[in-house]
Amino acid sequence: MAPAITPVQTSPDFPKETTVVVIGAGIVGLTAALTLAERGIPVVVLEKGRVAGEQSSRNLGWCRKMGRSAPDVPMAVAADQLWAEMPQRVGVDVGYRQAGIMYLARTEAEMEMHRGWMKSVSDLTLDSKLLSASEIDGLVPGGKGQWAGGIFTASDGRAEPTLAPSAIANAAARLGVKIVENCAVRTLSRTGGKVTGVVTERGEIRCDQVLLAAGLWSRKFLANLGISLPTLPLVSSVMRTAPMDGPTDIAVGGPDFSFRKRSDGGYTVTQRGALGAPLMLDHLLIGLRYLHMLRHQRSLLRINLGKDFLNDIRLPRRWGPKSVSPFERIRTMDPQADESINAEAIRNLVAAWPVFKNMVVQDVWAGMMDITPDSLPAIERIDSIPGFTIATGFSGHGFGTGPAAGQLAADLVTNAPPILDPAPYKLKRFG
Repeated sequence: MAPAITPVQTSPDFPKETTVVVIGAGIVGLTAALTLAERGIPVVVLEKGRVAGEQSSRNLGWCRKMGRSAPDVPMAVAADQLWAEMPQRVGVDVGYRQAGIMYLARTEAEMEMHRGWMKSVSDLTLDSKLLSASEIDGLVPGGKGQWAGGIFTASDGRAEPTLAPSAIANAAARLGVKIVENCAVRTLSRTGGKVTGVVTERGEIRCDQVLLAAGLWSRKFLANLGISLPTLPLVSSVMRTAPMDGPTDIAVGGPDFSFRKRSDGGYTVTQRGALGAPLMLDHLLIGLRYLHMLRHQRSLLRINLGKDFLNDIRLPRRWGPKSVSPFERIRTMDPQADESINAEAIRNLVAAWPVFKNMVVQDVWAGMMDITPDSLPAIERIDSIPGFTIATGFSGHGFGTGPAAGQLAADLVTNAPPILDPAPYKLKRFG
């Protein structure tokens, strides 16, 4: 199960028309809806399950520029400012703290990767810096690990996935956005090729514009429209500890563990060096596009063939407006946490910082991410379907950049000057 989120003000009504329909009530779709509502544009958000029920509430909460590819850094920089402004914008604390993020390296080869990233962003104005082992000890005392060094960005931060999406949703609702849960969108309504509405399991809603922000479900929705979006799933297993005294407020990522302080006084802990990789039919269809990623990250992947494959092949890959869609068959993707991966995280973390030996794990969960071949999202207006925009494929990074990605999507929907250059996020890069 996903972590419990702050309650959200949803709508009991089913609207018949609006100006913009947003498909998906994750942080990107919700931020886009809030931005549009602030501009006086009527919006309906449709969610097949519940608000932030999937990756938007299950992620680690890191808001980082560090480690992002150079074309993606401007979005992360824009998100920094929007996160800082979010409490005033939505009227409540969303847990955002600019406490810094640190990556650790055990070997010189790992340090060389950090040096390479620093060179790749050398023309950008970032405060990232390389660290020696003694500097790591000074920033995060009490450690027993043997580090070749690390990299630290003081202006990176964190926010709370159980607070922020709900706060954004409630702020949008106060401005008139109607958020409808348990209402799957099956397909688009079109006249002369242009969007005129959406067909849902509860009927049609007429609208002028549609924004697809459906996370890992976007590939299926788009494929049913004849549009190819290459994404494959990875699963991250996560733990939440009881409140405890820890070594730092800095979020720390080691080669095979990570931890970050939470607003409730506990820590969010993961095995940063291991991700579940459930095989799906899509691996046969588009797996060759990921060969370069597999060569560099094979050691991170725990590949398995099991019930996820069987569940996936049972889902329809084509359906009509009167047919039950995959989104009605699986309301919430709720993968099981991998106990062995979590156990590794605990062992590795305790060996590095013994203070965690006494931590009490209060909750575990897992989240399934939609990974593109270059780990960048797709955010653009679809020229072949006037009135249709997509913002999806965030590859596990959507929470941190969510405020900027949502605003960019809203800009594209309304043809407003974009908050940042959308060129790196066009679908054509996939060929």
